[in-house]
Amino acid sequence: MKTKNKNQNLNSSTLESFHSMRISTENLLLFLNLNILEKYTQKSFDIYSSLVGIKKWSLFFFFSILSIGVFSQETKLAKSSIKSSVTVLNIDTKGFNLDPSQMGNMVRIELEKLDTFEVMDRYDVSYVVEKNKININNCYGKICLLEVGSVINSEKMFTGNVELIGETVVVNFRLIDVKSGKIEMVRVDEYLNLPKELQSMVKISIRKMFNKDVEEPLVTYLTKKNNFESSTSNPYKTSVNLSGPRSGFTYFTGETGQRLQDSRNEGGYGSYPLMFQFGYQFEVQYLNEGNYQALFEFLPTITGFNQNVFIPSLTIMNGFRNNKHGWEIAFGPSFSVVTKADGYFDAESNWHLEKDWTDSTSNPFSIEKRLDSRGSYELQAGFIVAVGKTFKSGKLNIPVNIYVVPNKDGIRMGASFGFNAKRV
Repeated sequence: MKTKNKNQNLNSSTLESFHSMRISTENLLLFLNLNILEKYTQKSFDIYSSLVGIKKWSLFFFFSILSIGVFSQETKLAKSSIKSSVTVLNIDTKGFNLDPSQMGNMVRIELEKLDTFEVMDRYDVSYVVEKNKININNCYGKICLLEVGSVINSEKMFTGNVELIGETVVVNFRLIDVKSGKIEMVRVDEYLNLPKELQSMVKISIRKMFNKDVEEPLVTYLTKKNNFESSTSNPYKTSVNLSGPRSGFTYFTGETGQRLQDSRNEGGYGSYPLMFQFGYQFEVQYLNEGNYQALFEFLPTITGFNQNVFIPSLTIMNGFRNNKHGWEIAFGPSFSVVTKADGYFDAESNWHLEKDWTDSTSNPFSIEKRLDSRGSYELQAGFIVAVGKTFKSGKLNIPVNIYVVPNKDGIRMGASFGFNAKRV
């Protein structure tokens, strides 16, 4: 009876001690894995010792060394996964509507996006600062930051300033190690004066500071003065005027090209089908947030004056231009003023004007309208498709284009170039 009571007391005490233990899920899994490993190792010892005659103690020693190596490697990985804590107080600003506290919040957000540090919460920092009665309004220097970092127990302090100097935005960031008191990293970048893009500037500087990838097109927009016009480089404009002179040459094929070469006695123009042209392009560029911009182009030109031919024309085009490389495509109607006359081809395929028929009988040949220098001026419409590229030289734009105007009487094709500068 005493033995039974003794066993019950022992079981109850064991149960109480078991309940008093805190067994986590990880410890339980580790316990089960160790049991499995022990059984597997014991069987392996028996097999190896029976096969090769190796003593069990030597195999045990080998597996012990292996276990220690695995454990040390896991310890190193665990340590490497621990993030250093960093604190951002205020970031000094000059020339902007943002105050130092707002700029500090902007920097804090970009640091959190990196997922490199454990960025201390601003409310926790504010609580500790108020509790210790620390004034951080003008705390931008190294000495002040080290004192605050020691009080709030932060490993790193991130500080800097964003300042407008002339037409340049200067972003200066520094990372300070609290324990050593040394400045670990410094980053200084210069950007164009684009106040609406401050967030992007802070993002680029921080990512570059810690060797992270950045969007190169965005960097170009924010740093290159001679970049193609866009909503980034013109934040307060919905359109930009890029008008300027255009010159080039055009070539006529088919029946039109032949009529230009015919003698004037036959109604031709006695000229070569390759003609010089000059004009002025009125271009309005509609800006957008993407990589492309919409274009509206209005182009009056005069063709053929170098060969005593006067062909005025008017072209209206809509198109798109790439902000990054300057490639563009445009299309639209083209109107030309040419001389045409009614006439006919005789039995020998010779062209005559309608008034040249003098017989009393009716003209048996069909009357048609044809390009003729002896005729009267008429409006001729066509459709133009143009592609090209704009080159930059400082603030000067140099557009180069090729175009084609298909027609049943022959294709007209050509090339033009010009220059313009931005006018907003």
